[in-house]
Amino acid sequence: MREALRGMTTRGRSFLAAAGAAALSAVILGEKDLLRVAILLAALPLLAAAYVGRSRYKLACTRSLEPARAPVGSSARVVLRLQNLSRLPTGTLLMEDRLPYALGSRPRVVLERLGAQMASSVAYTVRADIRGRYPVGPLVIRLTDPFGLCELTRSFPSVDRLTVIPEVTPLPAVRLAGEYAGTGDSRARSAAVHGEDDAATREYRRGDDLRRVHWRSTARTGELMVRREEQPWESRATVVLDTRLYAHRGDGPTASFEWAVSAAASIAVHLRRSGYKLRLVTGTGIDLDALEAGGEGALLDTLADVKLTQTGDISVLVDLVRRRSDGGLVIGLFGALTVAEAEILSGLRGNGATCIGFAVDSSTWVSLTPTDRQEADRQHAATSLALIRSGWRSVPVKHGDSLATLWPAVGRGSQGFAYRAAMAETVAGM
Repeated sequence: MREALRGMTTRGRSFLAAAGAAALSAVILGEKDLLRVAILLAALPLLAAAYVGRSRYKLACTRSLEPARAPVGSSARVVLRLQNLSRLPTGTLLMEDRLPYALGSRPRVVLERLGAQMASSVAYTVRADIRGRYPVGPLVIRLTDPFGLCELTRSFPSVDRLTVIPEVTPLPAVRLAGEYAGTGDSRARSAAVHGEDDAATREYRRGDDLRRVHWRSTARTGELMVRREEQPWESRATVVLDTRLYAHRGDGPTASFEWAVSAAASIAVHLRRSGYKLRLVTGTGIDLDALEAGGEGALLDTLADVKLTQTGDISVLVDLVRRRSDGGLVIGLFGALTVAEAEILSGLRGNGATCIGFAVDSSTWVSLTPTDRQEADRQHAATSLALIRSGWRSVPVKHGDSLATLWPAVGRGSQGFAYRAAMAETVAGM
């Protein structure tokens, strides 16, 4: 009741002030009728406070997000269900859900009346143009009486989280050339039967059938080697994301880093749905295996949170990838690189890996003078040439390029990349 009295509105306090003035005037003037008016004016806000105070603990609220994981630039629907658990109807309810600035202004909904044991649902939409995880809530409700004399605020503690994931672009199906021939598409594959480190042949173990002895390997190694009868193939792919702050340019959702994050999400989802065992490595130290049934969701949630780092080194990123490198396909999304950094990336060519790099020319995301633009183009061409000489297949990316348009270049043979290398040499010699 005390809290309800503290929730008196300006109108309720005016009624109490008018009641006090009327009572004082009645005593001075000796008017009993004026005293009755004073009692009535004082009773109305007090009764309103009692009415609101009784119903304030009799409400239940649930919230649902549809969907809970939304791509950048899309809308999500928030549904609020409010139930009156008391035996008395409520007065006017003003509902306000607290939202971060990135999701827009706070929605406000007015419910004129909610009957006893009744429930009502309201919905609103939110839209985020910047990826991340955003809290939705808590819900704040202002309870008022029918006359607007008392207002009480109640906050529900429940908070839900909306995950805004990078935009995933559908990619066309292309044949990805790899170092190993596999069934179907020519993908980079590794054999595995009894474990991750098994090869096509292994050392003889007691009880092995002697008819499985591989004499050529035995003669080469000097130890008895047996041949595996079953060789199931596994397609492996590692997506590498460059998160160095100075390697990317631009601001907000249109920055070069956001293009790279969206491309990483699109490539990872495409390869995972194509049957690849996928691994995601970033410059911030993230090393994620998207192998389980919910691996795609975990992958997108991770990319929703990835940030640029001020301290970063290509050599550290290479060491992180090589820590568990077992061949297969390596697709890197790199910002601005120097020739020396491009040469360091040759360290990922070990174990017969096929390396394809998207070289993002981040200078095209900002306006430069003609002289600076010519110099930036020359540096980018030199970096692309160094990347190709390091054994990578380089795909140049400029502002406005679509990943779906660039993706077929990944599947081109050595002739296409040799032509690109020749063009890079021509530009570098200018």
